[in-house]
Amino acid sequence: MKSLAKQCLTFLKGFLLLNVIWLFFSFWLNMAVIPNPLKVYANFGSVFSDGIFYHIFYSLRRIFTGLFLSLVVGVPIGILMAYSKRANEYLYPLIYFSYPIPKTALLPIAMLLWGMRDGSKVVIIFCIIVFQVIVSVRDSVLHIDKALYQAVICSGGSRLQIIRHITVPAILPQLFTSIRVSLGTAVSILIFIEGYGTEYGMGYYILDAWSRINYIQMYLGILVISFVGFLLFIAMDLLIQKVCPWMKEASL
Repeated sequence: MKSLAKQCLTFLKGFLLLNVIWLFFSFWLNMAVIPNPLKVYANFGSVFSDGIFYHIFYSLRRIFTGLFLSLVVGVPIGILMAYSKRANEYLYPLIYFSYPIPKTALLPIAMLLWGMRDGSKVVIIFCIIVFQVIVSVRDSVLHIDKALYQAVICSGGSRLQIIRHITVPAILPQLFTSIRVSLGTAVSILIFIEGYGTEYGMGYYILDAWSRINYIQMYLGILVISFVGFLLFIAMDLLIQKVCPWMKEASL
């Protein structure tokens, strides 16, 4: 919990510092595109009348669907690549080539194959997360001490028990770390993938306000999406502390 309090304090410091910089530029430039932050916060109540919770719900639904599919596909493939030299020989070149490709560049293809609505949005989020899951799982399994396997085998453990008691606990820390990084990326691309084919989502909310030159609402949307991203980080850290109690808080 010390780590959680430390993160909240860090977030608060960054939030205050950002607002000081924002206030400085609003006075210096005196432009409508950079409104006074105090004026923005004075209108914060309007986000509730705009149905902000519906937008948050739709964005989170797309993110968690993409995350769930990434884990279902990525974890078995990562374990398979670590345990099978032949599978690694065939799949690693494909992963190595595909991993650096900007996934947003695949958006036109996703739109053609899965349409303009949620399908293409979930596919892009899936593509962003699944490669990090595969690489982190494969590397985690490869770094497991072989002596641990011998201990379970000598005690009569089955292959399923090896995976349950050695492989899964070993991959969890790095897997959670990769998910935490991927969630940040997924939140950051919402503006890009929710700019079409929808009327709900945080990305749509910000772009809609921008198209109507409603800068106050646009900044409110940016603040809300930042806060949602921070809550996802906190939730992930709490999950790590619950599932991986052996991890030191300092590493979170």
